[in-house]
Amino acid sequence: MPLRVVVALLAAGGGGLAYADIYSFVDSSGVTHFTNVPVDGRYRLLLSSPPEERAERPQGWLAKSAEFDPYIERAARSQSVHPELVRAVIVVESAFNPHAVSKRGAVGLMQLRPATARRYGVADAFDPEQNIAAGVHYLRDLLTRYGNNLELTLAAYNAGEDAVERYGHSIPPFAETRHYVPTVLRIYRSLLAQQRQG
Repeated sequence: MPLRVVVALLAAGGGGLAYADIYSFVDSSGVTHFTNVPVDGRYRLLLSSPPEERAERPQGWLAKSAEFDPYIERAARSQSVHPELVRAVIVVESAFNPHAVSKRGAVGLMQLRPATARRYGVADAFDPEQNIAAGVHYLRDLLTRYGNNLELTLAAYNAGEDAVERYGHSIPPFAETRHYVPTVLRIYRSLLAQQRQG
């Protein structure tokens, strides 16, 4: 997907991240962290709703997104996952920052947790190609596990499979997960619509 389409999506008043706030901070090692739920006092608002007010910012942190397109397309094709779903997950997980690190130790574009990286044979979770390949493989496994139910797949991607099972095969009642699932779905559907129009 061309960068201009993603930027246009984020800048559109009615779609994309229209209702999602993105926060960030740079730690003492120079690593930038992104989240949609700022549970740490160091986070500062990066992008708020409506995004038109900060139109220059999405271009800044999505400027590198096009360089990952070959990895996204290859991994999506190999796992039979929509590349638009992969892009939507990456937008929310890391805003296309391959060096992003979460407070729980998830890293890279698709925010792989250490156990997930090991599970999928990732040697370097900061490597965009390995990170995307493993993240998409994990998405495929979750889609298979939950009968292609996107809500449960995304809930498990965010909160873990155990949490989805513990709460009766439903979206866990965690504020972050309850915000994460509809945000990714909204971006995914907007990307699909853009792709069909383009």
